[in-house]
Amino acid sequence: MNKIILLVTTNFRNLIRSKKALIVAGVLVVVVGGYFLFRSKPNYQFVTVVRGPLTQSVSLTGNTTPAQSVSLAFASSGIISRTYTSLGKEVSKGQVLVDLNLSDLVAQLHSAQAAYTVAKTSYEKLANGASTPEIEVARVALKNAENAYNSTVNQQKVLVSNARSLMFSSGLAALSVVSGTSTSDAPTISGTYTGEAEGVYTIRPYSTGDGTYFSVYGLESGGGKASTLAVPLGTRGLYIQFPSDTVSGSTSWTVVVPNTLSSTYLTYYNAYQLALQTQSQALSTAQGVVDASKASLDQKLAAARPEDLTIAEAQVAQALANVESVQARIGNARIIAPISGTITQFDAKIGQQASPSTPLVSIMSNIGYEVDSGVSENDVGKILSGNKVTMTLDAFPKEVFQGTVFYIAPAETTTGGVVSYEVKIAFDANDPRLKSGLTANIDIKTNYKESVLILPQYAILQNDEGTFVEVLDGKKTKQNKVELGISDSFGNVEIISGVTEGEQVLSIGLKSK
Repeated sequence: MNKIILLVTTNFRNLIRSKKALIVAGVLVVVVGGYFLFRSKPNYQFVTVVRGPLTQSVSLTGNTTPAQSVSLAFASSGIISRTYTSLGKEVSKGQVLVDLNLSDLVAQLHSAQAAYTVAKTSYEKLANGASTPEIEVARVALKNAENAYNSTVNQQKVLVSNARSLMFSSGLAALSVVSGTSTSDAPTISGTYTGEAEGVYTIRPYSTGDGTYFSVYGLESGGGKASTLAVPLGTRGLYIQFPSDTVSGSTSWTVVVPNTLSSTYLTYYNAYQLALQTQSQALSTAQGVVDASKASLDQKLAAARPEDLTIAEAQVAQALANVESVQARIGNARIIAPISGTITQFDAKIGQQASPSTPLVSIMSNIGYEVDSGVSENDVGKILSGNKVTMTLDAFPKEVFQGTVFYIAPAETTTGGVVSYEVKIAFDANDPRLKSGLTANIDIKTNYKESVLILPQYAILQNDEGTFVEVLDGKKTKQNKVELGISDSFGNVEIISGVTEGEQVLSIGLKSK
């Protein structure tokens, strides 16, 4: 500034002698005076603290989903035999939609129902006393049940034995003791193993003056002459056949029974386990019939004592439980609509193999829709169940829909490292135009205050020391600390303390530079 004054003084002395001196001096006085004038009076923008209502809200985006929908599958496997509906059809709660093949189960149900009838009748006759013909009938029934049980035992024993033999005999191979693999000069193992023990055959060729022989030890001890024809390996149903080039000094081989490394072993193992399970179930069922028949005969032979009646009652209950068990299995072989609604998925086809827990049918209820959205962890604490919601749907851009928050997930959902919480919103009124998957723009009213002090966000200064407003004190500005409350979506914020109604503060975001 001193340089400017010096320059003005010097120029003034030089120009004072000229005719333009007065004009130049006047211009310089205006410039210098204007500089000091405008430098000392900055142009400020002010905002007035007002009192009024303030609504805090959270804005989200979500999609409409059915208020109730289910995906249905069979509880057991089987072949689909009948379908009773199709895609897009309306169904009612309790309606049968798809059936598996029920012929075996229906037969079992009839059998169980008959057994229940027998048990119930036996109880009634026991209570009334039995006649001689009835006693003879009971004896015959017991004999038939015992014969049936014995027949079942023999039949299942054969089936289990056959399944076990197949498991023990499948994929048998002679493996080199040295390499543990099958070699080109290895003998071929065939036949069906009839033994009970698991183990290993070890085969060793040797030469004599009469040709090449082999010895066997392990599961069995023995041997014989090596032949290109199949000869017994031992006494348990297996045969061995040597290649024509088998000579003394060839490697020894082992045959592991069963061969668990065979590609077919698992198939036959599962078949054997199934045979054991079937045997257990068949014997249990047959034994149940024997027990019931014996109890019936005993009741007829004995006087009707209280404990006898108790047993008869238990037999009736057991027979009824068998009926209910089969009925439950029939229920598991059916898909029944648990709600009324519209079929939105129907993948069931007659003749198709159905697997448990594989959804084949989906139903969307007709009771309306809801909106599902995700809210950030920064905003989830602001939302409460029961908060009122306004929404616009992209499908109906000029309409506003009202709703209410009815669910906030207690656990987070993490997607790409971002944490959010599921929020569900119910429409206050059903609208038949709504469909699943519509995009919804959501505004959740999370807080409302009737009369608070309000300033725009751009009038608030925030730094490491807190939040402040700037006010004019004379010709200088100063900062007053303020406490903030809720804010709305328009950039207004509640001032809890630090200002008074009608006070003017500097508009920090809009003030002139």
